[in-house]
Amino acid sequence: MRMPRRALLAPAVALAVVAGAGPALADDPPPTPTETTATATATATAPPDQPEETNLTESAPETEAPAPSGAANHTGNSPDGRGCEQGWYYHPTTKAKDYHKGVGAEQANWNGTSRTAKSTFTSEVTGTVGIAYTGELQVKGSVAVVEIQGKFGVSVSASLTAKIGNSISVNTPSHKTTYGRYGVYRLKSYGYSQYVYVNCGKDSKHNVTIYTPHRVGWAIWEK
Repeated sequence: MRMPRRALLAPAVALAVVAGAGPALADDPPPTPTETTATATATATAPPDQPEETNLTESAPETEAPAPSGAANHTGNSPDGRGCEQGWYYHPTTKAKDYHKGVGAEQANWNGTSRTAKSTFTSEVTGTVGIAYTGELQVKGSVAVVEIQGKFGVSVSASLTAKIGNSISVNTPSHKTTYGRYGVYRLKSYGYSQYVYVNCGKDSKHNVTIYTPHRVGWAIWEK
């Protein structure tokens, strides 16, 4: 039985991750998801968690930052005599889990009947989600993406687009409400930016927490 659904407006900057109970997902192949319909059962009983950081910047440097002020006067000998390519580098260290960035309005469907009912949610807008980070990311976002992929063996991008028209169907138990949010999952990881001199000397480390688009899909929960 298909019940009417109502849209609940969510803040445009909301970041979320699917709760550990294992919500249903309908993923599109990145980076250009197609319009498909999936059927699944919602099992999460709480909204997706919020990441710890609140001062995220929804961008990444267009160009690399200038060299530290002491770079021109930095002296020393290269350990192997060959020297290094001077500039900023990004080094990923550890990865965490995926956090969900919603695109468009959060949706909900209440089943007021005495039987399990089918709830169908359809994305109503198209939106692109990019990199978010805190700290000092001194390199281009695309550079950080390459380093993260190489370090952790995952497929991430500088941006992914969640498109209008993607649908998911889930079972809503009697007298329960199922919620759906379409968007992009971003992988949270940690690392640091560091300046390397031509003689292979290194400047201080600048810590970075970064969210890189990982996959497109739904976050589903019920209560």
